[in-house]
Formats: sequence, structure tokens, C-alpha cells
Amino acid sequence: MPSVIALDAMGSDRAPKPEIEGAILAARQYGVRVLLIGPETVVRAELDRHSAAARLPIEVVHASEFITMEDKVDAIRGKRDSSMRVGLRMVREGQAAGFVTAGNTGAAMATAKVVLGAVPGVDRPALAAVFPTAPGNPAMLLDVGANVDCTPQNLEQFAVMGDVYFRAMFRDRFGDMFGKRPGSPGPRVGLLSIGEEETKGNDLTLESFQLLKQLPLNFVGNVEGRDLYNGKVDVIVADGFVGNVALKISEGVANLVRTALKESLKATITRQVGALLSRSAFTDFKKRLDHTEYGGAPLLGVKGACIITHGSSNANAIKNAVRVAAEFSERGINGSIERGLAAVRPAPVGTV
Repeated sequence: MPSVIALDAMGSDRAPKPEIEGAILAARQYGVRVLLIGPETVVRAELDRHSAAARLPIEVVHASEFITMEDKVDAIRGKRDSSMRVGLRMVREGQAAGFVTAGNTGAAMATAKVVLGAVPGVDRPALAAVFPTAPGNPAMLLDVGANVDCTPQNLEQFAVMGDVYFRAMFRDRFGDMFGKRPGSPGPRVGLLSIGEEETKGNDLTLESFQLLKQLPLNFVGNVEGRDLYNGKVDVIVADGFVGNVALKISEGVANLVRTALKESLKATITRQVGALLSRSAFTDFKKRLDHTEYGGAPLLGVKGACIITHGSSNANAIKNAVRVAAEFSERGINGSIERGLAAVRPAPVGTV
């Protein structure tokens, strides 16, 4: 049976237009049943503009409130009928396999923690960002903002969750990349630091290194910021403060490169054939750097699939976020995370 995904129809900067267009694309391409959560009159008015939606498994679920980008995290306590809370409650109650939002990231994380709770063995959920690398394979950085202050034990859990998620989500789509590297039984896991040597870093990274090298993972040691995109590592572990700064810098650099390249092509191409060839190359280049292809960031460690994507998301980003939420549930990511953490830190004898 196709997955049922609850989609916050009021999350993005231009809601509900991108959400509804993305829901239509996801329902048509993946056969996913999408529940659009939000004020019914607002959502229905936009949905009725798309005649194709009538033939697709798309439904509207009423929520009288929604959380804005300006709302403080405390707003989740007052807005108990928000589209975020209603959607996550449907996941908790088994009415939906996953939840997607392009709304307020802080509010989404806080609401997910309250409504869904944490997977056994997880002290703090982590937000994971997937991005392209030079060789063409994806890489993943976590945490990118869920936890500003972390302990070495938190980073140890992030490493296990990242390894589980990467194995489950990317082996099929990008081929058996693990088996192609001799001596690499699984994703290469690295610790983001200021140098490759084991002695480099602050107290957090130094202590975390000792924990990570004892894990039954393919831990490759410390990696530096320049290693995020060169394909040297698959899963990069960091505290939420450093991870968020790295992510935002990366997004800024990507926008700079796209803009500079586009302007340079316009200034230097004069012949029609050359312009057409360059336009094709630029289109391919943009797609390689397009974050919308990866479908948002999963909040790893909560009981349920919760995918958070950009407020500026377009229909393609929403479509892929719905896909990721469905795959997350279908592949039993949370069960694998729980088993992975139990293998690393077994529960004390006598506990339930």
C-alpha cells in the first residue's frame, strides 16, 4: 500500500502554492497519498486551481492555526491546532507514515520532540543535511542546528544515526558505493575538526574522537571543512553550532558560484552555438548543486519520519521531501537506529 505523508501546507515562504504543487508532483510520480494540513478554506482554494489534483490521492486535513517564521519556539505551546502539530500528531497516531514541513525549523524540531518523542537510546535528535560532492555521490552532515551545545556522547549517537541513515537511503540510488572501495565495509564517517591529526581540536572533538574510533563503524578520523565536498567522507559529524555555520557558508558559496558563472557566461558567449552549449552545461551544473533534489533534512532520532526543508522551497523540493519521508518509513530507519545504538551502548541489566 502506498505511504501516507502529512504535509504542512502552510510552512513555506509562499505557502500554500509550493506545497500543493509539490504534493501533486509527489502523488503523480510516486503514488504517495498526501494529506495537506492547514486552514481548509485557504488550502482548498489553491488546490482547486489544479484540475489534475482531483484524480490524485491528495486530501485536505483542517488545522485552524499555523506557525510563521516570525513566531518564537514558545508559539508551539499556544498554537495547539497548528498545521505542524496536527501533522505530527497524525504520525504519532499512525494515520500518516511521515511528516514534511518547510516551516519554522526551530518550531518544527521542538514540536517533533514533544509530539513524537525520542527513539530509545537517543538523548538528542539531530538534523541531517545531504549535499553533493565532486565525485557525484552524496555526503551528509549532522547535526546542522538541532543542538547548539553537545556532549561527546551526543556526537557518538549522531555518528551511529548518520551511518544507519546513509546505508538505508543511498545504497540503492547511487549503487553499491561501499563495496566498490576495498576495505570500506560501510559509509566513511568523519569528525569535523580543525585538522586531521587525532590531537587536533577542542575538548569536544578530542573526547568525541576517542568514542568514535571505538564504534563498529568505518570511522576515518578527523576531517576538515574542505573535505565536505571532495568525496573523501560520506557522513560528517559535528555539534549543531559548527554544523549549522558550515551549512550556511556552503549555501552562500553555492549561490555565489552559480551567480558568478551565469554572469561570466553571459559576458563572454557571443556565438549562438557556443551559447547553446554553455546553457546546457550550466543547466547540468545547476542541477548538481541543487539542494531541492535531496528532499530536505531528516530529523534523526525522533519516533517517526520528520523531514524539514527550506522556507524558500519550490515544488521540486517539496516533492522530494515527500519522497524522502516515505522512503524513511518504508525502510525502517528508526528501528535500525534503535538497534545500532543498543549495540553500542546496551541497556544496563535489569532495565526495561
